[in-house]
Amino acid sequence: MKTITLEKPGKLVISDTPKPLSVEPGEALVRVHRVGICGTDIHAFSGTQPFFSYPRILGHELGVEVVQIADNEKNIRPGDRCSVEPYINCQSCIACRRGKPNCCANMKVIGVHLDGGMREWFIVPARKLHKANALSFEQIALVETLAIGAHAVARSAAHKDDNVLVIGAGPIGLSVIQFAKATSRVLVMDVSESRLSFCRDRLGIPDTINASSDPLESIRRLTNGDMATVVIDATGNLQSMNKSLSYLANGGRLVYVGLSQGEFSLNDPEFHRRETTLLGSRNALPEDFATIINLVEKGKIDTGPWITHRASATDMVGSFGQWIAPGNGLLKGMIEF
Repeated sequence: MKTITLEKPGKLVISDTPKPLSVEPGEALVRVHRVGICGTDIHAFSGTQPFFSYPRILGHELGVEVVQIADNEKNIRPGDRCSVEPYINCQSCIACRRGKPNCCANMKVIGVHLDGGMREWFIVPARKLHKANALSFEQIALVETLAIGAHAVARSAAHKDDNVLVIGAGPIGLSVIQFAKATSRVLVMDVSESRLSFCRDRLGIPDTINASSDPLESIRRLTNGDMATVVIDATGNLQSMNKSLSYLANGGRLVYVGLSQGEFSLNDPEFHRRETTLLGSRNALPEDFATIINLVEKGKIDTGPWITHRASATDMVGSFGQWIAPGNGLLKGMIEF
């Protein structure tokens, strides 16, 4: 069984480990077929991921096949294709009791706090599987990314009269755009012209802003001076997060979905004069997974163009550093096991 471990920042190693032989009640043994690469993995590789310790098996965007499972409420059986909800919540804290397992006080995320899916086989809680037999393993591996975006847009309460500014057109930003454009006018800001071009040409977003050239004036022009009524920062970049309030309209809502180490700051007079609603968005809810699987099955979401890099597990170990190098155009990487 191939297992890829991030031993320390910048060092991935591949090894053979034995296949688990049995599962306990409430668990499932799954065969991993696809693993998506996202900003969490890149930051862990670079040594800038919060809540992280080494060594760690990465991988939380997973397309898996069930090998062994006991009777379960979801009627999942061996052979089923599933998405994995990687947020292992305690089910008893205040957040869990109030229907917010995505921000459990004792959260352990597969691939971050717990060893993840960059291995051929592993055991997961059966309650964290979402059946998706009509999808390819590659499509299934992108469900979790989409769920992050769906939850962030839900947090923003964006509606048809909003101008929604999405800052950052990486994978999380793209997933935000996917759902924000269903209800609102969307503007996209990034420092990468190639990513902005992708948003225009592939996602149908005409209003894009290069953050390196007077974004305030561009936003004023595109909104007739109103500014953005919703700003969703998906960069995980402190410099960007510190500037995001300046793009917001009076009475607007500011959502941080990107995650960074350290502290960000807001100018209090600017914050108060807008009567700003400030929101964090963490992970996603179980129902987001079912909704997204349904949307992909119906052809309403196509993430195929997002995938810019593919490799086998063996080849990825040596090429990952090149994938994430500046100028390589990585949007979404996909690993095949």
